[in-house]
Amino acid sequence: MSPSNDDFQKTVDSMLIRHQSILDILSKMQESSARVNRAVVKSVTACGCIAVDAQRNVIPEDATLADLKYIFNSHLRGVLCSNCREMIETELGKQLFYIVALANTLGLSINEVLEKEDAKLRTLTVYNLR
Repeated sequence: MSPSNDDFQKTVDSMLIRHQSILDILSKMQESSARVNRAVVKSVTACGCIAVDAQRNVIPEDATLADLKYIFNSHLRGVLCSNCREMIETELGKQLFYIVALANTLGLSINEVLEKEDAKLRTLTVYNLR
């Protein structure tokens, strides 16, 4: 059985000991974000299980906003190997920990944040332009 968002939020609350200051949490969030970036870069540069093949996207004049979803792409080629997948999952987990720690410190419910974001995305659909 997988934990709910509430369970994870409670676990984070019970585990955050050293970095309770909002300043510590913000700096740890930034550090964890850099570690995620580094793990992805290492998958390309050190391992090579994935590659970046980036080129300018050509947008036809008659393309609609909805068409952009199928015109743009990730520029990634290949599939993460098990080692890189594990490393990126680990770093993303740490990043989520500090995101939830920030929510806890500010008295926010991660479930409510996710529900509001989901509702906004469902309402705006492709027009949210992310």
